[in-house]
Amino acid sequence: MNSFVIRIYGRTELAQLYCPNLCPEAAFRKLKQWIDLYPGLRDDLCAVGTSSHSRTYTSAQVRLIVAALGEP
Repeated sequence: MNSFVIRIYGRTELAQLYCPNLCPEAAFRKLKQWIDLYPGLRDDLCAVGTSSHSRTYTSAQVRLIVAALGEP
């Protein structure tokens, strides 16, 4: 069994870990939806540097996402 590693992930790469059965675009949209639905997660991500133009999640951002949504 592979354990999830907190590191820098491309946003689609991380989304596909959470939604492996969806195409890359749909997986990213789904992850974005979950982030927006989780109370305060979008604000926490913005506080550590997320912008709509970012193509990657830093390890700090991945840590926040995993804390909120669980490991993929």
